[in-house]
Amino acid sequence: MKKTAVRNLLAALIGLWFIGAPWILGFSDHSGALRSSMAAGFIELAFSLLALGKTGWGSWQHWIAFLTGVWFMMLPFVFSFGLGMTLFILVLGVVTVLLNFYNMNEES
Repeated sequence: MKKTAVRNLLAALIGLWFIGAPWILGFSDHSGALRSSMAAGFIELAFSLLALGKTGWGSWQHWIAFLTGVWFMMLPFVFSFGLGMTLFILVLGVVTVLLNFYNMNEES
């Protein structure tokens, strides 16, 4: 399996995690954070899978997944999560951004 496919699948798993995060981390009672996490998770999952086999800076699927990672990084600050949850979500956002960056930077 190519490195780009592995990175796409890891990003898709992070998206899947964000779909379930409101219940895993206990913020399902906050409707804005719930909807935001689930929507961004679905977007990350879908576009990471659509990006399988694609590389280069012209891959719009990677750009959408990349920007979703940026939203993951902003999510804890927009919804004022605690320190532990903020750091955890921030790390996952950074990982998502880096996975997509490396896939876009990969030569075909």
